Amino acid sequence: MFSLTQTSSRQREIIEIVLSNGWDYMRRVLTGGKPDEPQIPRPEVLRKILVELGPFYVKLGQLLSTRPDLLSPDYIKALTALQANVPAVDWEEIELVIRQQLQQPIESVFTKINPTPVAAGSIAQIHRGTLSNGHEVAIKVQRPGIDKIVAQDTILIKGIAELVALTEFGQTYDIVKLAEEFTQAVKAELDFTLEASYTDQLRRNLSESRWFDPKELVIPQIYWEVTTEKLLVMEWLEGKPLLEAEIYSLDEKKSVSDRKKEITTLLFRAFFQQIYLNGFFHADPHPGNIFYLQDGRIALIDFGMIGCLDPRTQQILTEMLLAIVDLDAGACTQLTLELSESVQPTNLVRLKVDYERMLRKYYNLNLAQFNFSEVVYQLLQIARNNKIKVPGNLGLYAKCLANLEGVARQFNPEVNVLDEVKPLMTDLFRRQLIGDTPLQTSLRTILDLKSIYLKSPRQIEVLLDRLSSETLQWNLRLSELEPLRRSLDSSANRLSFSVVVGSLIIGAAIISTGAQTPQLSLISNILFAAASLLGLWLIVSILRSRRLK
Repeated sequence: MFSLTQTSSRQREIIEIVLSNGWDYMRRVLTGGKPDEPQIPRPEVLRKILVELGPFYVKLGQLLSTRPDLLSPDYIKALTALQANVPAVDWEEIELVIRQQLQQPIESVFTKINPTPVAAGSIAQIHRGTLSNGHEVAIKVQRPGIDKIVAQDTILIKGIAELVALTEFGQTYDIVKLAEEFTQAVKAELDFTLEASYTDQLRRNLSESRWFDPKELVIPQIYWEVTTEKLLVMEWLEGKPLLEAEIYSLDEKKSVSDRKKEITTLLFRAFFQQIYLNGFFHADPHPGNIFYLQDGRIALIDFGMIGCLDPRTQQILTEMLLAIVDLDAGACTQLTLELSESVQPTNLVRLKVDYERMLRKYYNLNLAQFNFSEVVYQLLQIARNNKIKVPGNLGLYAKCLANLEGVARQFNPEVNVLDEVKPLMTDLFRRQLIGDTPLQTSLRTILDLKSIYLKSPRQIEVLLDRLSSETLQWNLRLSELEPLRRSLDSSANRLSFSVVVGSLIIGAAIISTGAQTPQLSLISNILFAAASLLGLWLIVSILRSRRLK
């Protein structure tokens, strides 16, 4: 196990920051105390600690904000807008990184680079430049030395996780595995070729659609010939963040309000296609990542955070949407179990009661005011409260819906989310029933029916044969039967001891009554002593079980 007591400047710095913010649990852990049940610091304190610890921990906090199945809403809210308070790196250092990555004179690739960054973050900063062919580009350059900081802090995070794993909390949520998952996600963001490939994949997926005009949506082009692990060069898109832009109508016959409605519909359809059809989606559509371009089109940028859903999960989430609209607690319960990765038995009654309590407040609510993302967050919180482990990518799914719905309501306060979602849900269920190729689906169904038709007579014959020959056996498993069996065994054992004690006392009394020799008197005394000891043990056992009633 990694020792947190090793002396190093970075470890001392982390300990000082943690102690200065008064996190009592980590004070005990870092000073060698007993790692009791963790007490997570208050949301604002946790946010302050992460900012002070630096870029790696800020990125870790941003990843935690995608896990409502682990954290309550106040923590998710505090971590969602978490940004590192880091100054921009001097141009001389950035230029050195660019030259090292290009392995050729920078002047032969770029005719111009603005030394003042457009934006600076915890991992990288972006500069505007011009390629030698005249194309305007955005140049994303990794901060010098960030890879070494991440490698160093990864070791510390894993060490802390191993300590927390000793607690019930750590075992319940498999803290070591979570730490590994989060640190690998941060390391992946250091490889800009991955982000570049995600960008290309999304562009291909959204280049065709039956729900919207792909020409209305722009994904920046990647210049692979000058893109490396620490340098990402992509098409420069002239525009402003959607909520800051001045919207105008492309059609003189339509008002600005109509245009806003068109853009809202475009966004919902583009993201629903990513989530429910492609299973590969931009997981962070916050206002700064959705641009309104000068030509009136919409652009998506920054594809460092991507979510993936397999076909089975897509189908379950589609059914979950319908269950939410129908306010069906029973369906929500069943679908949650289908999503579950937990091996422990679940209290179904409690789970359904939690869903009924949560959905009850929406019974008399106008569906136009229905907040889908809020309900999805609450579903994940109910799973967390019932210790049901769900796939981690559902956190990215919930975050994507929350950001999308939040942007839509800020951009167009008149939006009716249900009206936007309803036709998409109808098409999704149609696709699940008959697929994209009805003929192929029909043939597969016919083959399945044929298989059932051929197998059923034989299976019925086997069943009747076993019934007639009395060889039919039933294998039943009752989850609550084992505790009942142990309780019955304990009761039977106590009853047996009581009978033995009573027998010893009666035997001793009979012997003592007719005792005429010292030997018989000794046997009588031994029997009385044995009965007394067994009786005393039985009384203590009953008292310790606390079951006198």
